[in-house]
Amino acid sequence: MFTGLVEEVGTIADRHGGRLRIAASRVLEGMAVGASVAVDGCCLTAVDLGDGWWEADVSDETRRRTTLGDRPVGDRVNLERPLRLADRLGGHLVQGHVDAVGQVLHPAPDLRIGVPDHLARYLVAKGSVAVDGVSLTVVEAGGGDFTAAVVPHTAEVTTLGGKGAGDRVNLEVDVVAKYVERLLAAGVAARS
Repeated sequence: MFTGLVEEVGTIADRHGGRLRIAASRVLEGMAVGASVAVDGCCLTAVDLGDGWWEADVSDETRRRTTLGDRPVGDRVNLERPLRLADRLGGHLVQGHVDAVGQVLHPAPDLRIGVPDHLARYLVAKGSVAVDGVSLTVVEAGGGDFTAAVVPHTAEVTTLGGKGAGDRVNLEVDVVAKYVERLLAAGVAARS
């Protein structure tokens, strides 16, 4: 479980087959093989680490559902270690399970993202969404896209400040909304 508050921006240092090597520093503090790290909002497991880097295997499913399948060496990525029970929850509950890839329609600070039709129903004004692992508050939603205000600090310490129109981003909608929908649908089906 993550918060959507990025700890550092790392760099894709190498990729060979399904394995990514990420150059980083802060997220390496206390890291061991088997640890989870959100990479642009996608939860990956550290399988090897060294001085200034760590590696993770990226499954076929992850390559299909996220932007990690086609990211070139040298690309910058948002990194976050998992939430500890004693930590403050400054963002929102982010699982690191990317729902789909969206497209930047307008860059920050007035970020506008086009979303696949099947995710649009989960986006509501003042609701939460993770964009490349960054917890954002939805300003407006509808018509196949949503907007989120990106404050200067967030633009500076994440990759969102460098995203331009046409760039692809990982999206994770609020898991609570998905559970509520599922529970309501089950209740309706039970009454039928």
